[in-house]
Amino acid sequence: MAEAGHTASEYIGHHLQNLTVCKADGAWVWNHCDGNFFAINVDSMFFAVLLGLVFLTVFGRMAKRATTGVPGRFQAVIEIVIEFVDQSVRETFSGKSAVIAPLALTLFCWIFLMNLMDLIPVDWLPWAAKQTGIPYLRVVPTADVNITFAMGISVFILTLFYSIKMKGVGGFTKELALTPFNHWAAVPFNLVLEGVSLLAKPLSLSLRLFGNLYAGELIFMLIALIGIYQLPLHLAWAIFHVLIIVLQAFIFMMLTIVYLSQAHEHH
Repeated sequence: MAEAGHTASEYIGHHLQNLTVCKADGAWVWNHCDGNFFAINVDSMFFAVLLGLVFLTVFGRMAKRATTGVPGRFQAVIEIVIEFVDQSVRETFSGKSAVIAPLALTLFCWIFLMNLMDLIPVDWLPWAAKQTGIPYLRVVPTADVNITFAMGISVFILTLFYSIKMKGVGGFTKELALTPFNHWAAVPFNLVLEGVSLLAKPLSLSLRLFGNLYAGELIFMLIALIGIYQLPLHLAWAIFHVLIIVLQAFIFMMLTIVYLSQAHEHH
């Protein structure tokens, strides 16, 4: 709910402000980093790393404690997730690699956990942070375009690495220069077309995830402005948003598998 003395726009603007740190005039400053390319969104980084550690801890402990026979409920859930990701990789990935399945599992679970933070009421954690002197706090890392771009660029680098590894520098260059038109006269056109297609991969990965979670976060803020009557709308949107949370994690994982599968193809 909007605080007293704040308009709706001020309330939303405050909640969309990251806790940032940057270096200006030789000194580190907080929350005065507008236009500074090297500013760090501390809250996004903190929650992204924290949730990554949660994923590693949970799956690591379950791997050590897993039993044969009839599994417990939590082990059964973990096994369902692993089997689902493994099946998706086997159906989509055409090459052979020991990296793809663990990477897909990490992306799906990590993104799901980051998206899940959007279901926490928008005022709770920022209010708690304010009591400790922290003026701004955004708790959904995937609603920060810097986080989604970092993940998209990481997948893009892996795609380039495996493309060159599997096809060689010459094969990769030939693929860019002679696709889709296999004629020397069409090389400039092919390079532009394939270059745009290549650069679109990290953009599509990052902006799709960011756009959906940013919009979801914004809708929760708009609902919070209603005040004490927000509960029915909040509950309805939260139930629907659960589908978005899972779907966006799945789409990012599947596109990553597809891009890496294409990188392993020799033709």
